[in-house]
Amino acid sequence: MAVLIVTVWVLSGLSLAGAAYWLLVRWRVHRDGRNRPSLREGLTVTMPSWPSVSIIIPAHNEEAHAPDLLRTLLAQIYPGSIEIIFVLDRCTDGTRAALEKELALEGLGIRQPLVRLIDNHDCPDDWAGKCNAANRGSAIATGELLLFTDADTTFDPALVRASVALLRQRELALLSALPKVSVRSNFEAVVQPVAIMQLMKIYPISKVNDEEKPRAFANGQFMLFTREAYDAAGGHAAVKDDLLEDIAFARRIVQFLRRKAGIFVADELLHVRMYESYAQFREGWRRIFIEACNRNPSRLFRYGLECFVCGAGVTIIALATIATGVAGLALGDQPLGISGVTTGFVALVCQQITLRRIFELVGIPQIAALGYAYGSFAVTRIQWRAALDLRARKPVRWGGRQYVLKPQSN
Repeated sequence: MAVLIVTVWVLSGLSLAGAAYWLLVRWRVHRDGRNRPSLREGLTVTMPSWPSVSIIIPAHNEEAHAPDLLRTLLAQIYPGSIEIIFVLDRCTDGTRAALEKELALEGLGIRQPLVRLIDNHDCPDDWAGKCNAANRGSAIATGELLLFTDADTTFDPALVRASVALLRQRELALLSALPKVSVRSNFEAVVQPVAIMQLMKIYPISKVNDEEKPRAFANGQFMLFTREAYDAAGGHAAVKDDLLEDIAFARRIVQFLRRKAGIFVADELLHVRMYESYAQFREGWRRIFIEACNRNPSRLFRYGLECFVCGAGVTIIALATIATGVAGLALGDQPLGISGVTTGFVALVCQQITLRRIFELVGIPQIAALGYAYGSFAVTRIQWRAALDLRARKPVRWGGRQYVLKPQSN
């Protein structure tokens, strides 16, 4: 009985600590939510004139997604001129045919923007495929602003207008957006939110937008540059061998050029489906975490441990606390049993209330929060695998190339 008493009190203390952690997270979510930078703010901005915009889309075998994006780009309600440049990067599927079919269906009237389909058949050995394709597009773009986006995104008709208005109003050199992520499979609902939350811990929006000490970050799914800033940063040639060209661009803009960059929540104006399969998801996030942690294995292990403890760890301890509390009740110790059951239940409730609010904000079904323990375990495995691969110098494949990365200690 003495062992049970000690176990219940130890687990109860840990459960209360877990509850306190998630209540703190809930408070931060509430605090940051009041100052949450939204692209919708741009819809209220008026300007005397609107700059021309070139939208550049690198597309490698995007037959399934590119037509949907094109349809939403042609539907943009923008006072200025828009040109759309698809760079078909070594496509072996029917991407061109699908886009041409969509163009034929749309009819391209006088008010429609210019659309170019550029075939790119090769890639230099020292370039990543996506960067090379984006560079090809930027070379022929005529817009005063350059907008780079991915072929698996879709735009609300007001997206370009809202983004340009905010870029101009806030005098930004680079504006980036966090899209709503589509959920069509279990891993997208359960594991993907945990990965996104981990990345946001490393790059909190408030720190990225801090005017005095900004933390350089951008999302490659939507990057809007002034042409002058893009050229001054060296264009895609300057980031051609970076695994995360978006963060590399942000660093060049913020740290080297000392120019302003900002990130905004899209709030339904931008949607994306990042990965079709869990294997792609796992490989993609391995690359993201490696670069986000500056290729530091120790940092990857540390973030992975934090993810596991605060996610699966809190859930496991809370359930164990409830179980030992039930055991105390079965043995006739009511105060002990009630204490264990209550504290374990409180920890689970605090965690779930916070997670459901976060999932609501990012557009993930709230019911998926019930799988957070599994999701945190899966993301921990990805981060620890990334750390081990980095130490072993295992190649990382991205953009048609393999990279052997050198571990850093910074």
